[in-house]
Amino acid sequence: MEIQFLGTGAGQPAKQRNVTAMALKLLAERNEIWLFDCGEATQHQILETTIRPRKITKVFITHLHGDHIFGLPGFLSSRSFQTSSLDEIPQPLDLYGPVGIKNYVMTSLRLSGSKLSYRINFHELDETDAGRIFSDETFDVYMAPLDHTIFSMGYRIVEKDKQGELDAQALKAAGVPFGPLFGKVKNGQDIEVNGQVIRAADFVGPDKKGRVVTILGDTRQTDQAIRLALGSDVLVHEATYQASEAKIAKSHGHATTQQAAEVAKQAQVKRLLLTHISARYVGSLVGQLAKEAKRTFENSFVVKDLYEETIQS
Repeated sequence: MEIQFLGTGAGQPAKQRNVTAMALKLLAERNEIWLFDCGEATQHQILETTIRPRKITKVFITHLHGDHIFGLPGFLSSRSFQTSSLDEIPQPLDLYGPVGIKNYVMTSLRLSGSKLSYRINFHELDETDAGRIFSDETFDVYMAPLDHTIFSMGYRIVEKDKQGELDAQALKAAGVPFGPLFGKVKNGQDIEVNGQVIRAADFVGPDKKGRVVTILGDTRQTDQAIRLALGSDVLVHEATYQASEAKIAKSHGHATTQQAAEVAKQAQVKRLLLTHISARYVGSLVGQLAKEAKRTFENSFVVKDLYEETIQS
């Protein structure tokens, strides 16, 4: 599991930072990529990576401000042409976002005469949908509303625990013939071989804890973020302003570096990645933002465009 930042700026594109988008790479886990937000020129940023648009099967939009959605119609259109062969039909795409995202996408496609070669499954969300919004055998995704100038959401992505590994060599040494009996032990079932009881618990290791990633949209400092991020391996939190500009941040619906770090500390996360950085912070000023966050939460890092991080368990 890796997360790659396709845009880390706030409001409008800048020379150093494009607007918000990030890709959660789940290639080893499910051969998919999930996209979170899709600001202007996201598909151009993708060209600078190894990401294949046809691998993107889900898009999660945090809110409807333009710097988070203006790249969406272009990306969705281009995805129609991203196939490995002429016979391949692009996989359907699930699009999660606030109420209104379907109207925005369909209007953009209709007025531009764009036709997609795949189906979009829209999942429009509001405050009443807070909680689990997706679940299958490998992942759960939860949503919670945040505190911005318009309805904005955070997403918590939870990898389900993996079954412990079977000690095949020890099982073979205990006299168990390879075959269906191995499968029973792997599934936690005790068996009997030559009058001897083989306890599954003695040959199967402990379950491997799944990883947790929390990705927030634009927000002021809020307890909702703390609850959503609790115990996460990685928290992605906006840090539009430096600590001294807390009043400006609050009036604009944003957070400072220090406030983001306080959320990370109270949520007891392992790693804080700061994004949505105002264009005013360049050069040494970026280092200052990192220092501010580290004073409150040591394992903080200000990300830049195309930065990629492996999420450790």
